[in-house]
Amino acid sequence: MFGFQRAWADHPPKPKFSPSKLVPSSRGALQTFSAVVVTGGSSGIGKSFIKLVAKLRPELQLCNLSRTAPVIKSDKLNLCHITCDLGQPDSVAEAAAEADTVLRRTLPEGRVLLINNSGFGSYGLFPEPNLPHQLEMINVNVRGLVDLTGRLLPLLRERGGVIINIASTASFQPTPFMATYGATKAFVLHWSLALNQELKGTSVRTLAVCPGPTSTEFFRRAGLKKRSEVDSLSMSSDAVAEQALAALAKGRSLVVTGWKNRITAIAGGMAPKRFATWVSAKVIARYKLRRHT
Repeated sequence: MFGFQRAWADHPPKPKFSPSKLVPSSRGALQTFSAVVVTGGSSGIGKSFIKLVAKLRPELQLCNLSRTAPVIKSDKLNLCHITCDLGQPDSVAEAAAEADTVLRRTLPEGRVLLINNSGFGSYGLFPEPNLPHQLEMINVNVRGLVDLTGRLLPLLRERGGVIINIASTASFQPTPFMATYGATKAFVLHWSLALNQELKGTSVRTLAVCPGPTSTEFFRRAGLKKRSEVDSLSMSSDAVAEQALAALAKGRSLVVTGWKNRITAIAGGMAPKRFATWVSAKVIARYKLRRHT
């Protein structure tokens, strides 16, 4: 139900995912970087990125931008937490300036990996749960991502680097009952691919990562029970981070994590938009029976 284009010609379906097989290529992906900036590292996929960096390259300078600091047990982790609310423009500006200062002061040179991970969704008929929630979603998922990237791009251009943007398989077709969320992720995907094309010939590139249902706090904040994700398509946040770094090592500009998600992405991309919307509505509507009461 989710998908598009020929990007998956490079990603043939695999019978089984094994994180251990991806560690060598993940380590290689980080070899050329001196610092990593991640948003939303206090939980979910963002936290998995931090744990993976700590495992593979603990000497790297890590900057986490989120409301709360991540709790990670590691004596070797070189982590700087910068309090930031991605939904507030002033907070993004201050956090970006602080991250830029930290990196220039502690690391005068070296490539930078920016991981725009922060985002959230909601379930229900628009504008449920309320209009301010919908507008905050746009601010965090879209505006905050573009704002932070624009403010840190000069540093990446100077030193070289990669921008990883966490989109979603929801970005490949309209998503009734999650209309605003799916639209924000469609923006992230298309903006990432367009920006990557604009950056051709520079020392910076982008990678759009499109996870399917992932075992994170996303579903709780969206108003759904923790295990209401589609179990057959669900992946752990650690597996998503592994596959993202493996794609980074291979120089990809787009990756859909999980071979089942890639198959549904292709199917959804080939279908007419109205039909894809109808199918999407049927699938997502089933979540309604599992909502919090």
